[in-house]
Amino acid sequence: MRNVFLLICLLSLCTMMAACSTGGSVVRVINVAEEEEIEGLDPVELDRLAKIKAAEQNKSNGLGLNHIIKSTPSYNIVEYLSLRPDANNPAAKDYTVGGYDVLDITVYEELDLSRQGVRVSADGYISFPLINRVAVGGLTTSDIEIIISNRLAEGQFMLDAHVSVTVSDYRSKQFMALGPVKMPGSYPLKAQERVLDAISRAGGIMADQAGSEVMIIRTENPNTANEHKLVVRINLQALLDQGDQMSNLLLEDRDLLYISRAERFYIIGQVQQPGSFLYLDKNITLVEAISMAGGFTNIAARNRTRIVRVENGMEKIIEVKVDAITKAGKKGQDVRIRPGDVIIVPESFF
Repeated sequence: MRNVFLLICLLSLCTMMAACSTGGSVVRVINVAEEEEIEGLDPVELDRLAKIKAAEQNKSNGLGLNHIIKSTPSYNIVEYLSLRPDANNPAAKDYTVGGYDVLDITVYEELDLSRQGVRVSADGYISFPLINRVAVGGLTTSDIEIIISNRLAEGQFMLDAHVSVTVSDYRSKQFMALGPVKMPGSYPLKAQERVLDAISRAGGIMADQAGSEVMIIRTENPNTANEHKLVVRINLQALLDQGDQMSNLLLEDRDLLYISRAERFYIIGQVQQPGSFLYLDKNITLVEAISMAGGFTNIAARNRTRIVRVENGMEKIIEVKVDAITKAGKKGQDVRIRPGDVIIVPESFF
């Protein structure tokens, strides 16, 4: 009889403990200033947490682009082309020669006048036999052909000369490609180059690190009183996989192409497969994320699961009683995961 009584007491105690573990508030937000340390993590896990925080901080500050992107007017490709209908029209985007470009000039009627490797001076001039200095800065190669032919006629050196001008080395205009490409950096802008050309010249995209967007930070009306920047956002999947030609925008001088980085969240501690995970579903919840990591281990403190999150530059910790969500019918209180979240599952003390 005594053993039965003890068994009943033990079962009652377990019931009370289970009620405590799933009762009360399911989610509690802790101010980081009040949290001295995160309990239940071994030194290796604490080091991993510190490295994740540092990497996410570097990512948000990386290249100083975040501030520019957030503070600059932004348009998707359809919106931008409605503002600039000529931006994707090759006929309206002929290459204009500038300082440091190198030209090959052929005069078909008098090949002795032809010159290879004619460098444009910084102020936009070239020297050419018989007609001396010729202003070519800001002109297309077709414009330059006409000017040289006319100057030869005006000097009565040659009437109706047929002249060909090509750019053999592009130096006057530049674009940059940054983000998860194999060879980020600055490149000379050639005639009629587009977004896919830029990606190719930068060695291609690192698929396992790339996000969903290409952002072009563009300088409109450069070197004028109306100079300003804007951001054109292009869907990377539509561009690469669906062959969206509208998104394959013609490049302009001083364009900066930034391939967004893949968004991730992290799980450390007592799960079967801790690590980093691609953030592919904006509706993913904490319980689903833990399932992606293979579920809890046998020694996980399930009801002390925490999410370290940075919002508006401030860090906070969200403590969640997972059993209350999975076992006590409170699925509506499951927490939605955000990019950069670090989910921490400490070890149970019991």
